[in-house]
Amino acid sequence: LQGHTRYVTSVAFSPDGKRIVSGSEDNSVRIWDAERGMQIGGPLQGHPDYVTSVAFSPDGKRIVGVQFGTPLQGHTHYVTSIAFSPDGTRIVSGSKDKTMRVWDAEKGVQIGSPLRGHTNYVTSVAFSPDGTRIVSGSEDQSVRVWNAERGVQIGNPLQGHTHYVRSTVRVWNAESGAQIGNPLQRHTFYVTSVAFSPDGTRIVSGSYDHTVRVWNAKRGVQIGRPLRGHTHYVTSVAFSPDGTRIVSGSEDQTVRVWDAKRGMQIGSPLQGHTSYVRSVTFSPDGTRIVSGSVDKTVRVWDTERGVQIDSSLQGHTCGVMSVAFSPDGTRIVSGSIDKTVRIWDAERGVQIGSPLQGHTHDVMSVAFSPDGTRIVSGSIDETVRIWDAERGVQIGSPL
Repeated sequence: LQGHTRYVTSVAFSPDGKRIVSGSEDNSVRIWDAERGMQIGGPLQGHPDYVTSVAFSPDGKRIVGVQFGTPLQGHTHYVTSIAFSPDGTRIVSGSKDKTMRVWDAEKGVQIGSPLRGHTNYVTSVAFSPDGTRIVSGSEDQSVRVWNAERGVQIGNPLQGHTHYVRSTVRVWNAESGAQIGNPLQRHTFYVTSVAFSPDGTRIVSGSYDHTVRVWNAKRGVQIGRPLRGHTHYVTSVAFSPDGTRIVSGSEDQTVRVWDAKRGMQIGSPLQGHTSYVRSVTFSPDGTRIVSGSVDKTVRVWDTERGVQIDSSLQGHTCGVMSVAFSPDGTRIVSGSIDKTVRIWDAERGVQIGSPLQGHTHDVMSVAFSPDGTRIVSGSIDETVRIWDAERGVQIGSPL
């Protein structure tokens, strides 16, 4: 989907999945028809500088990042992150001016004073699910929680990170406003991947500190000891559909499966990749794992027996950066540094059709639509592309 003339910095689907909004360093916001792959109307212009973050309101009727009425002005430096409250009535913004601001989404005016406390750039902001709290992450290495109604900080900063906080997840008591347990801050290096368990009671995280950790999402405490075994950076983690197992991929070239309750590795490492593993996930029924690696291959593993199923899926000419199963588990999609997206028959282990070509740089992320009829891919070439998963053709122009 092409139209932006500079880097695309942020994209988001509408709640009903029919539209996509994108923001760019060309100072514009564009809306796209996700079905036909066409731009809807002209660019939304008005920003005097880069658009760094965009989002739809929960009802899909508004976009934050797009001007309607007067711009929400007040920040004195770049706005780095924005989010709607769950009910769509408020917007929170974080900025390099070290502050957060809350805005009335209907009237377009600031609510109260800026939320001050961070001593460096604010990089990530989000509302709690009930809209009563705001969490912020900053390059001052702290996470802070704020009362969204009164605009005051709740408790002390959540400290422990030893580097910039780019994004974080925290759990809080919505009644008392108190943090539940301790910050999820036991990792000693970058956190690269996080995921909730299917029932939402636990969180798994993987880190450059070589460990996988499981957290109680309600109490905010680590469950058991770190899952140790990887000898290099952990790059990807995921829960099984039933929440009983965890899979992790690492730059030590292995995939490992863990008992999520006992915190123990199940069997031996899944070995076969000859370079960094970049992406792992379970099949929808939990019987298989797919992994993508810098060794240019995609591999499918039997989760019960701990063995590779048939030969590796070969075809990419450079490293595989992202893999995903289709919702019915019959297909796998992969994205690669070779600029292509490929679809594979998950049962027979063969490529379906020709590579999906169009990207002019590394493909970093791929995903199926919930109904499995479309694939979306994101690339360093600054575009997002939508593909017909059945016919293997691009739908419309690049975003």
